[in-house]
Amino acid sequence: MIKTIIIDDEPLARSIIIDYLQKYPDFEIVAECGNGFEGLKAIMQHQPNLVFLDIQMPKITGFEMLELVDEMPAIIFTTAFDEFALKAFETNAVDYLLKPFDQERFQKAIDKFSSANPKQTQKQTAAALESAQSHALNERVVVKTGNKIKVISIYDITHFSAEDDYVNIHTLEGAFLKSQTLSFFEKTLNHQLFVRVHRSYIVKVDQITKIEPYEKDGHLVILRTGEKIPVSKTGYPKLKAVLGI
Repeated sequence: MIKTIIIDDEPLARSIIIDYLQKYPDFEIVAECGNGFEGLKAIMQHQPNLVFLDIQMPKITGFEMLELVDEMPAIIFTTAFDEFALKAFETNAVDYLLKPFDQERFQKAIDKFSSANPKQTQKQTAAALESAQSHALNERVVVKTGNKIKVISIYDITHFSAEDDYVNIHTLEGAFLKSQTLSFFEKTLNHQLFVRVHRSYIVKVDQITKIEPYEKDGHLVILRTGEKIPVSKTGYPKLKAVLGI
């Protein structure tokens, strides 16, 4: 059996998928979820083969939920409208269903899933996710802390630091680990708000109170929190450009 989860905040949209899936006896619906919080919990619990995932949902979006998934199942995205998502899917050949969709279009998505190589599907989903995120306006970052999901506004962040294969997101509340690269945040964050001053640090510009010389030709930025962040030789020109000095 193909374990399937449906995640959509619209009951009618979920019922349409359930109705369409009745024609496919090999698909077993193991969970039906109304938001990303429920969806992430269900994915962790059931380890599905396939997820029908809405993109625009309250609390957290479908993309934000996927950022927190450890073992990526095959995803068939569903969306009413999302230009960034559509561009990402078309580029990376990940299938999506544009609402409203009929049984014929649904059949094509199922056929595509059935004929796809699972490992290739995972790579395509990851590529689509990163492409869509890179086009999106980042107003917040979603992290998983234990069994809970925390939504962090970018305005509450003081700086980012590299931590092996993770990024430490520093806020006044504390630091939160996220499985992502510093280069990804450098590309996607607003360059007027954040600047990469070092290979291991990205700093929020309005948190900087002072720049001090450090060792030979080096510098430190002092944050409002009192923390001292090293500035590399390549990071210093970027910092000066953002600050207009």
